Amino acid sequence: MRVLVVEDDEEMANAVASGLRRMRMAVDVAFDGTDGLERALTNDYDVIVLDRDLPGTHGDEVCGALVSSDTRGRILMLTAASSTDDLVDGLGLGADDYLPKPFDFPVLVARITALARRAHPVVPPVLRHGDLVVDTARRNASRGDRRLDLTPKEFGVLELLLASKGRAVSAEELLERVWDETADPFTHAVKVTISRLRAKLGDPPIIETVARRGYRI
Repeated sequence: MRVLVVEDDEEMANAVASGLRRMRMAVDVAFDGTDGLERALTNDYDVIVLDRDLPGTHGDEVCGALVSSDTRGRILMLTAASSTDDLVDGLGLGADDYLPKPFDFPVLVARITALARRAHPVVPPVLRHGDLVVDTARRNASRGDRRLDLTPKEFGVLELLLASKGRAVSAEELLERVWDETADPFTHAVKVTISRLRAKLGDPPIIETVARRGYRI
């Protein structure tokens, strides 16, 4: 899952990003509306966590521009105001969800996870393939009676492959959807991550390499 956090309070933005990364999400951060809008239109995010009161380009304008562009990413709007009018205004702009500050971090994670499932064709909160189970809400995975100790990238790759329901996913798509913007497009990171993931999943193997197309389960 790839998330963009657009928040001008750098301490809060970095704290949220660090917490989401611990939850096995790929996270980019922007500290003003102009930069956030540019990143959101350039990259393929599942969820955009958007503060409403932003310098540069106001959060309302960012939200409107993203909705007009028909971006795939779902918008979770944050605001220090918590009145019903603010909620109605935020959702009226086209935001998919609204969360007043201050908020509990587990609530933020739950909202992001729920929105991410809506960014794609409907995907159940728990993905299964034989004895493999991936809980996208709790961000954990197991095979049989064995809990899988996965890195954030390994979890993200496995989640995307399972959600693709047998479709071959290219290395380029995996890099775009699972890694953040600092990823080198010429890196062997995807191949290395797939290799480590296969080793952790064990036998019988379930990840297949499809020549010139990528990987699939």
